[in-house]
Amino acid sequence: MKKYISCVLCIIFFSCDDGDLEIETLDFDSITSVQNCGGVSVTASNVLFKINGDEALILELPNGAIKNEITTEDIAVNVNESGSVIYRIFSGTVASSYFCDDVPPVEPVVTKEVSAEDGIIYITTTELDSVTFEHTIRLSGISLVTENGSRITDLRINEFGTITTSQ
Repeated sequence: MKKYISCVLCIIFFSCDDGDLEIETLDFDSITSVQNCGGVSVTASNVLFKINGDEALILELPNGAIKNEITTEDIAVNVNESGSVIYRIFSGTVASSYFCDDVPPVEPVVTKEVSAEDGIIYITTTELDSVTFEHTIRLSGISLVTENGSRITDLRINEFGTITTSQ
């Protein structure tokens, strides 16, 4: 009897299939520099990005999200209402010129792009001196969902980074 139960249990355990379940992680904590093209503007929308080899995390902030004034409360930008967070995987190592050139280079090619469906971008501004301001950007509750409905849940991107502006 034990042989039959063992055989049935083995068949059950070895016949299970996880299907196309794909667990992804985003780890941009080791990347300390936040990049942009041509400087950060307080009068226009801004595109900020972090590059990690063949991956990029892109943040689009609306006009007025970055201000040259000390904040007593965090500025909150809702994703998909006025801001966006996009994660891209490329076919090879990507450089900042990919985002900054008028015509992006042919290589590397975007192999996967996932946009955040929900979350909040928080911006805290402090004054470094009378003309320079430091803006700390944090992400909260960012929910990336792939085209097949898979949710990327292991997001290690709470601290996006720090940028400075001058008056």
